[in-house]
Amino acid sequence: MEKDPQKEKAAAGPVELDEKDRAILRLLQENAKITVREIAAKVHLSTTPVHERIRRLEETGVIRQYATLLDHSKVKKGLLAICYVSLKEHNKRSGAKFIKTMQEMGEVLECFIISGEFDFMLKVAVESMDAYYDFHVNKLGQVENIGHVQSTFVMGVVKQSHQLIS
Repeated sequence: MEKDPQKEKAAAGPVELDEKDRAILRLLQENAKITVREIAAKVHLSTTPVHERIRRLEETGVIRQYATLLDHSKVKKGLLAICYVSLKEHNKRSGAKFIKTMQEMGEVLECFIISGEFDFMLKVAVESMDAYYDFHVNKLGQVENIGHVQSTFVMGVVKQSHQLIS
């Protein structure tokens, strides 16, 4: 099977970014719907080089995707929980199976492999405490190989950012 050079390039290490690239990324992080023309005016380039830079940033994997960020409380996902999970068995197969299961659970917004007492940290969004109980008992609790789960509930958000380039 032939390798996809685009995927290989995107999988490579850090990409060298000049100040124009960083300015473009700052603008896109603030508003992914900004037009190439608007970006060009703000970074003092014409539209063609801006378009080419954005395409290069996409191809190299610097820009992974464009997204719309929602207010969780306005879409009936008002309860946020952080779940710390430890597994009973620590091997490649059981870890991969757990990760695949987490990727399929709609309530799990983020899943991190962590160090320390627990193996994973999940960010979970549900409608209510009853919905969390259902998730915890009937979904997460049914996943094989889970040793221990500790849940912490988010009482308020002080800072939430997705901007890596400032």
